[in-house]
Amino acid sequence: MSQLTDGEIRQVMPHLQRFALWLTRNPHSAEDLVQSCLTKALTRQPPNEDAHSLRAWLFTILYRQFIDGERRRKRYMKLLTFFTGEETLGYSTESLAIADDTLAQFATLPTDYRAILLLVSVEGLSYKEVAETLDIPPGTVMSRLSRARKLLHEKLEGKATPLPLRRLK
Repeated sequence: MSQLTDGEIRQVMPHLQRFALWLTRNPHSAEDLVQSCLTKALTRQPPNEDAHSLRAWLFTILYRQFIDGERRRKRYMKLLTFFTGEETLGYSTESLAIADDTLAQFATLPTDYRAILLLVSVEGLSYKEVAETLDIPPGTVMSRLSRARKLLHEKLEGKATPLPLRRLK
Protein backbone atom coordinates (compact mmCIF):
# COMPACT_ATOMS: atom_id res chain seq x y z
CA MET A 1 0.00 0.00 0.00
CA SER A 2 1.78 3.13 -1.19
CA GLN A 3 1.13 6.57 0.19
CA LEU A 4 1.91 9.94 -1.29
CA THR A 5 5.32 11.16 -0.21
CA ASP A 6 6.26 14.69 0.67
CA GLY A 7 8.60 14.80 -2.34
CA GLU A 8 5.86 13.72 -4.75
CA ILE A 9 3.51 16.37 -3.37
CA ARG A 10 6.17 19.09 -3.61
CA GLN A 11 6.95 18.08 -7.18
CA VAL A 12 3.37 18.25 -8.43
CA MET A 13 2.20 21.17 -6.25
CA PRO A 14 3.17 24.01 -8.66
CA HIS A 15 1.34 22.24 -11.48
CA LEU A 16 -1.77 21.77 -9.36
CA GLN A 17 -1.65 25.41 -8.25
CA ARG A 18 -1.33 26.64 -11.82
CA PHE A 19 -4.24 24.46 -12.98
CA ALA A 20 -6.38 25.52 -10.01
CA LEU A 21 -5.65 29.19 -10.67
CA TRP A 22 -6.57 28.75 -14.30
CA LEU A 23 -9.87 27.10 -13.29
CA THR A 24 -10.89 29.48 -10.51
CA ARG A 25 -9.26 32.73 -11.69
CA ASN A 26 -8.82 33.63 -8.03
CA PRO A 27 -5.60 32.95 -6.05
CA HIS A 28 -7.41 32.34 -2.75
CA SER A 29 -9.94 29.98 -4.31
CA ALA A 30 -7.11 28.20 -6.12
CA GLU A 31 -5.27 27.68 -2.82
CA ASP A 32 -8.42 26.27 -1.24
CA LEU A 33 -8.99 23.98 -4.22
CA VAL A 34 -5.44 22.59 -4.09
CA GLN A 35 -5.71 22.05 -0.35
CA SER A 36 -9.03 20.25 -0.82
CA CYS A 37 -7.53 18.13 -3.59
CA LEU A 38 -4.52 17.10 -1.50
CA THR A 39 -6.68 16.39 1.54
CA LYS A 40 -8.82 14.07 -0.55
CA ALA A 41 -5.76 12.47 -2.19
CA LEU A 42 -4.12 11.77 1.16
CA THR A 43 -7.19 9.85 2.32
CA ARG A 44 -7.27 7.66 -0.80
CA GLN A 45 -5.04 5.00 -2.30
CA PRO A 46 -2.91 6.51 -5.11
CA PRO A 47 -2.31 4.53 -8.31
CA ASN A 48 0.63 2.12 -8.07
CA GLU A 49 2.05 3.14 -11.41
CA ASP A 50 4.55 5.79 -12.48
CA ALA A 51 4.73 9.46 -11.55
CA HIS A 52 2.81 10.45 -14.70
CA SER A 53 -0.26 8.51 -13.60
CA LEU A 54 0.07 10.00 -10.11
CA ARG A 55 -0.01 13.51 -11.61
CA ALA A 56 -2.99 12.59 -13.78
CA TRP A 57 -4.74 11.14 -10.73
CA LEU A 58 -4.17 14.35 -8.73
CA PHE A 59 -5.33 16.52 -11.63
CA THR A 60 -8.47 14.39 -11.88
CA ILE A 61 -9.20 14.85 -8.18
CA LEU A 62 -8.59 18.60 -8.44
CA TYR A 63 -10.83 18.97 -11.47
CA ARG A 64 -13.63 16.94 -9.90
CA GLN A 65 -13.37 19.00 -6.70
CA PHE A 66 -13.69 22.13 -8.84
CA ILE A 67 -16.74 20.79 -10.71
CA ASP A 68 -18.40 19.74 -7.44
CA GLY A 69 -17.73 23.18 -5.98
CA GLU A 70 -19.19 24.90 -9.04
CA ARG A 71 -22.32 22.77 -8.81
CA ARG A 72 -22.70 23.64 -5.13
CA ARG A 73 -22.10 27.32 -5.89
CA LYS A 74 -24.72 27.31 -8.67
CA ARG A 75 -27.29 25.63 -6.43
CA TYR A 76 -26.49 28.10 -3.67
CA MET A 77 -26.80 31.07 -6.02
CA LYS A 78 -30.07 29.72 -7.39
CA LEU A 79 -31.44 29.51 -3.86
CA LEU A 80 -30.16 32.99 -3.06
CA THR A 81 -31.77 34.36 -6.21
CA PHE A 82 -35.02 32.70 -5.23
CA PHE A 83 -34.96 34.04 -1.69
CA THR A 84 -33.62 37.51 -2.37
CA GLY A 85 -35.31 38.11 -5.72
CA GLU A 86 -32.06 39.51 -7.13
CA GLU A 87 -30.48 38.05 -10.24
CA THR A 88 -26.93 38.89 -9.19
CA LEU A 89 -26.28 39.08 -5.51
CA GLY A 90 -23.61 41.53 -4.45
CA TYR A 91 -20.89 40.13 -2.28
CA SER A 92 -21.19 42.71 0.48
CA THR A 93 -20.95 41.38 4.00
CA GLU A 94 -24.48 42.49 4.74
CA SER A 95 -26.04 40.76 1.73
CA LEU A 96 -24.12 37.55 2.41
CA ALA A 97 -25.23 37.62 6.07
CA ILE A 98 -28.86 38.11 5.00
CA ALA A 99 -28.54 35.30 2.45
CA ASP A 100 -26.97 32.96 5.01
CA ASP A 101 -29.75 33.75 7.49
CA THR A 102 -32.36 33.10 4.82
CA LEU A 103 -30.84 29.74 3.93
CA ALA A 104 -30.54 28.86 7.61
CA GLN A 105 -34.24 29.64 8.12
CA PHE A 106 -35.09 27.65 5.00
CA ALA A 107 -33.19 24.67 6.44
CA THR A 108 -35.40 24.75 9.55
CA LEU A 109 -38.57 24.20 7.54
CA PRO A 110 -40.06 20.70 7.66
CA THR A 111 -38.69 18.42 4.94
CA ASP A 112 -41.95 18.22 2.97
CA TYR A 113 -42.16 22.03 2.88
CA ARG A 114 -38.54 22.39 1.77
CA ALA A 115 -38.99 19.79 -0.95
CA ILE A 116 -42.09 21.44 -2.38
CA LEU A 117 -40.59 24.95 -2.22
CA LEU A 118 -37.47 23.78 -4.04
CA LEU A 119 -39.30 21.77 -6.69
CA VAL A 120 -41.84 24.50 -7.49
CA SER A 121 -39.94 27.71 -6.92
CA VAL A 122 -36.35 26.80 -7.77
CA GLU A 123 -36.64 23.88 -10.18
CA GLY A 124 -39.74 25.25 -11.86
CA LEU A 125 -41.85 22.08 -11.81
CA SER A 126 -45.61 22.38 -12.14
CA TYR A 127 -47.88 21.44 -9.27
CA LYS A 128 -48.88 18.29 -11.18
CA GLU A 129 -45.23 17.27 -11.68
CA VAL A 130 -44.47 17.85 -8.01
CA ALA A 131 -47.55 15.84 -7.03
CA GLU A 132 -46.37 12.94 -9.19
CA THR A 133 -42.79 13.22 -7.93
CA LEU A 134 -43.79 13.21 -4.26
CA ASP A 135 -46.77 10.90 -4.77
CA ILE A 136 -49.26 13.28 -3.17
CA PRO A 137 -52.44 14.96 -4.52
CA PRO A 138 -52.04 18.31 -6.35
CA GLY A 139 -54.21 20.01 -3.73
CA THR A 140 -51.76 18.93 -1.05
CA VAL A 141 -48.92 20.44 -3.08
CA MET A 142 -50.75 23.76 -3.27
CA SER A 143 -51.63 23.88 0.42
CA ARG A 144 -48.14 22.82 1.58
CA LEU A 145 -46.54 25.33 -0.76
CA SER A 146 -48.73 28.09 0.64
CA ARG A 147 -47.94 27.07 4.22
CA ALA A 148 -44.22 26.76 3.45
CA ARG A 149 -44.06 30.24 1.93
CA LYS A 150 -46.01 31.72 4.85
CA LEU A 151 -43.87 29.97 7.46
CA LEU A 152 -40.61 31.02 5.76
CA HIS A 153 -41.82 34.60 5.52
CA GLU A 154 -42.78 34.59 9.21
CA LYS A 155 -39.40 33.14 10.19
CA LEU A 156 -37.60 35.82 8.21
CA GLU A 157 -39.73 38.55 9.75
CA GLY A 158 -39.16 37.14 13.23
CA LYS A 159 -42.81 36.25 13.76
CA ALA A 160 -42.56 32.50 13.41
CA THR A 161 -45.36 30.60 15.03
CA PRO A 162 -45.25 26.88 15.64
CA LEU A 163 -46.89 24.67 13.07
CA PRO A 164 -50.55 24.00 13.89
CA LEU A 165 -51.39 20.67 15.40
CA ARG A 166 -53.21 18.34 13.09
CA ARG A 167 -56.24 16.43 14.11
CA LEU A 168 -55.92 12.75 13.34
CA LYS A 169 -59.00 10.65 12.79
